[in-house]
Amino acid sequence: MTPPLTLTQKILARRQFGGGLPLPGRSIRIGVDWIMASELALNGMMRTFERLGNPPLHDPAHFYLAIDHTVDPLTLRREPTTQRLVRLSRDFAARHRLTAFYDANETIMHTRFYRDHCLPGQIIVGADSHTTSHGALGAFAIGLGGADVAIAAITGETWLEVPEAIAVNYHDQPPFGLTGKDIVLRTLGLLGRNRRAQERCVEYGGPAAGGFSTDMRFTICNMTAELGGMSGIFTPDGETADFLRRQGREPAQGYFLKADENAPYADVFDIDLHHLAPQIARPFSPDNVCDVDRVIGQPLSGCFIGACTTTEEELVLAALVLEKMWEKGQRPVRSEKRLVVPGDLAIHRRLADAGLIAVFERAGFRIGVPGCHLCLGVGSERAGDGEIWLSSQNRNYRNRMGKGSLAWLSGAAAVAASSASLTITDPRPLLDEIDQDRYRSILGRPPSHPAASGRETIRYARVKPPSAAGDGQEKPGARMQGVIEGCVQRFGDHVDTDAIIPGEFCNLSDWQELGRHCFAHLRPDMATRCAGGENIIVAGDGWGSGSAREHAAWALIGAGVRLIIARSFAATHRRNLVNEGLPTLTVADEAFFDLATDGSPLRIDLATGIITHTASGRDFQGKAPEGVAASILAAGGIVPTVLPQLRGAVPDKRHEAAG
Repeated sequence: MTPPLTLTQKILARRQFGGGLPLPGRSIRIGVDWIMASELALNGMMRTFERLGNPPLHDPAHFYLAIDHTVDPLTLRREPTTQRLVRLSRDFAARHRLTAFYDANETIMHTRFYRDHCLPGQIIVGADSHTTSHGALGAFAIGLGGADVAIAAITGETWLEVPEAIAVNYHDQPPFGLTGKDIVLRTLGLLGRNRRAQERCVEYGGPAAGGFSTDMRFTICNMTAELGGMSGIFTPDGETADFLRRQGREPAQGYFLKADENAPYADVFDIDLHHLAPQIARPFSPDNVCDVDRVIGQPLSGCFIGACTTTEEELVLAALVLEKMWEKGQRPVRSEKRLVVPGDLAIHRRLADAGLIAVFERAGFRIGVPGCHLCLGVGSERAGDGEIWLSSQNRNYRNRMGKGSLAWLSGAAAVAASSASLTITDPRPLLDEIDQDRYRSILGRPPSHPAASGRETIRYARVKPPSAAGDGQEKPGARMQGVIEGCVQRFGDHVDTDAIIPGEFCNLSDWQELGRHCFAHLRPDMATRCAGGENIIVAGDGWGSGSAREHAAWALIGAGVRLIIARSFAATHRRNLVNEGLPTLTVADEAFFDLATDGSPLRIDLATGIITHTASGRDFQGKAPEGVAASILAAGGIVPTVLPQLRGAVPDKRHEAAG
């Protein structure tokens, strides 16, 4: 008898090759429905394509490419590097005859994909950590590094070490005007960044979840990346079907699945939303959260409404807050530091048709074209050194919006309410006065409450899991051999990829050049210290959290790092390190971290994982990646692993997997 399965396990089982159940910790091969990339990601992916001989794509009709990360109009006109990325993307789209290609400033990649392409039950692999967004529609969507995504694009499949799943159950509906952003910030405050969700799938549900719009679900799944989760997902339901129909799409094309009763969750968390207040995340972590009441009056340098996490729903809500402020005689203080970026041209048109673009302009906002620039701190739109911005984006790490910037996070309504005086302001008095039927009408929703009434009953599909025969244990992978000797460069907890290689340098692909910019804002002598022998990193929890881009791995290798030892790693970053052949070890013994101070000499036997602290003579056991990851490391990286397979015919197993 098949044991109960989580929603994640059911989706994986549907597309899994081979026998055995998709149990946590097991390495499996799965078919992939969609590949996602931006021009910034494609730039890195091309290195893998070229090393593999530029083979054809497995399914060009399901390769989604959007030019969005680095292409604000001023940068696009002036910067040769940005122009090169755009040419690269256009040429790639033309050569492979991509039908899901979106040129510069048409959309933010996740915004259009969610609205026009994603379907329930799909497996989506994207070269961006916020690919998690698409769990909003009941898809299993993960962000991986460019090498993994390129290989999935060529073969139609990828490998996965099945993660544990946790359940987050929401109770009671939040007050009107508090959105997915407030809910996910509250969730971050309770669960913590890179703690309870780290390297796990997060399945969101509970009595309140059925009342969440798909836009609310999108924002929550988007910021699962900030929780440290591998994916976030909601059970697709009547709200999902209604959204698909409003977008002119047929729900029957999707695969509606739900978790079994008594599904095996590693942990369950219950969160009450009844008394939820607008949430604010202070620098420099999205889990540094408090109610807005605690920071009212905080002076601001600027206000930003935009980025992939900010949905159409939030943009409409922000505009209606600004409209109420104008009616009350609140006029914006003089400033050029207000920016709103609708995530897609279709959303911009709907806002314009409703008169809301004019509302933003009257309130002192400049209107940007779709793109990621200010959120990422690239291009011409950056926050200045020492500037405090309130932003509806998803990350507030050090230097995220520009060198020396201080990003505070909130929902778009709070940004709007704070924009006139440029001080943090509680939006609730203004939200209480908004005509809720008008709000729903602008969004194309029925005037009655959209959550609870008029929905169809969904008939959920059954999945026949792969045979449970066998013990589910993978054969041990080959191990790396040899000895590494060097000295320590010491780091703390939660060192993110923005710190390792700031976003402004991610248009580069030369490893040596990236190495020269490794830790550019926090430790600019990183490469010099590596050259002097301090070429072993020792860090705390959550090393490499943040972006899925492999530039962080390249920068570390280019700087001369030979090995990374940490208490724990962000799963995608560690996978990127594996793909490029850079060894890693996790260590649990606190005595090691007490001894491994800056400059301490270490000797590491890669075959056994034994770490010797030379000065004391003490040995510590490190744990290396296992299974498929161990085999990739032993081969020298993902390209040497895959290349022999591609020299033979790659069978098309899409239909076999979907059976």
